[in-house]
Amino acid sequence: MIPHDMVPDDTRELPAWLRDEGPGAAPPGYQRDQQVRRRRRRWRIPLRVKLAALAVLLGLIFRKVIVWAVLAALSGALHVVGLNVHLPHVKLAWPWQSVSAGTTTNIDVGPWVLQKIEGISRPALGTANFNFTFTRKVSKNIGIWPCWYSSTFDTVGRASATVDLNPGSSWWAPGTGHYALQVLSRPVTGQAGRVSVVMVLPQPQLPQSVHDVTIDDTLSHPVDTQHSWTYPGFGCGELIRPQFAPSVMYAQAQSIAFTRVRTDPQITGPLIRAAEAEAEQIIRDSFVQPTVNALGYTLGSFSLRWSG
Repeated sequence: MIPHDMVPDDTRELPAWLRDEGPGAAPPGYQRDQQVRRRRRRWRIPLRVKLAALAVLLGLIFRKVIVWAVLAALSGALHVVGLNVHLPHVKLAWPWQSVSAGTTTNIDVGPWVLQKIEGISRPALGTANFNFTFTRKVSKNIGIWPCWYSSTFDTVGRASATVDLNPGSSWWAPGTGHYALQVLSRPVTGQAGRVSVVMVLPQPQLPQSVHDVTIDDTLSHPVDTQHSWTYPGFGCGELIRPQFAPSVMYAQAQSIAFTRVRTDPQITGPLIRAAEAEAEQIIRDSFVQPTVNALGYTLGSFSLRWSG
């Protein structure tokens, strides 16, 4: 058993300053220190809350800059994947800047549009299909036996013109007159500005080699055959048949097609017109218009001419 004098006595009288019995019971300044500590704990704000509030405040101040940057990045990503999406019109504007209406200048927008154009490659455009027929005939006499074979081939050719959409920085020099952007009106609150663009490009280039023309194997076929009475025989057949193999026939068709696309106006004309139309659509819809839209403008007019 534990001696009685060693058992803690909860009823033992405590000092007055611990029992908090009335004013003056605590040591001097004790209650004041406790109140200061409670006040400090009450008004202490976590660091994360402070940072979040600062981020929200900066976002509100620079909201136009943030939206413009997001739209510009999204527009660039859509261009890479080849999608043509009309994004909202937002102009880059810092909080301390104000935009005046009624001025006309190409200092701000012009270089942005030209920078987009200078990133274009040199695609083959204006693909056109055309039909033509040709006859191939081979004669090989075996001794006194006349031996010949001819085949008329119906062919579907395909060719494209090459359009240089970006002839180089020297082509776009200001003194050449090949590129002009005019700001017709500046953006104002709730209303986009308007610009007009005039461009000049080199004329589309016709195929330069036989390999630039292809033959559609699935649609090309012989339509008529003629041969001497001796052709099916062993001698004539084995001698002439290899010269009418598909590879030989398609090679000749490709050579004829190359000549046709460079000399036949009925093929050359539609080929060039199709290339010009596709080039204008690519320049306007995929490069010029999305760029001016991202800067807060609409494309009031667009004109593409061909030099020489």
